Amino acid sequence: MSLVEEGRVAPAFTLPDQDGTRVSLRSLRGRPVVLYFYPKDDTSGCTKQACGFRDAMPAFEAGDAVILGVSPDGPASHRRFIDKHGLPFTLLADQPPADGEDPVVSSRYGVWQEKSMYGRRYMGVVRTTYLIDAEGRVARRWDRVKVPGHAEAVLEAVQA
Repeated sequence: MSLVEEGRVAPAFTLPDQDGTRVSLRSLRGRPVVLYFYPKDDTSGCTKQACGFRDAMPAFEAGDAVILGVSPDGPASHRRFIDKHGLPFTLLADQPPADGEDPVVSSRYGVWQEKSMYGRRYMGVVRTTYLIDAEGRVARRWDRVKVPGHAEAVLEAVQA
């Protein structure tokens, strides 16, 4: 599936958070949602990205924005990541089904793509962030995110 274009309705989803509580995009209607997809809990780039959002959290809250991080890791991994780094926002588990299919939400948003490292090809999450407006439409999208300055760029878009 391809990335969701700006101006389109964001695909609906319901996923478990770090405590196993199910969170749906629909329940957040009326507020801007920063939906960021990242490859793996507690890795260098993903930790820097999460901590960037953490450090800017008061400004995001001032704009009434909700931050949701999504990765293929499970709720227990997300809980450890949150506790270790003091993350004040929700992480959602988009785990691949047991039958070996791709993670559903990451696929719907087009971020589950072929990647390559050291000549090995594999499927995984390509770091991507969506800003979903209060009406549930994609207001902005950042592709192949580079972590330095990313939280600030997203915050600027929330405040615009």
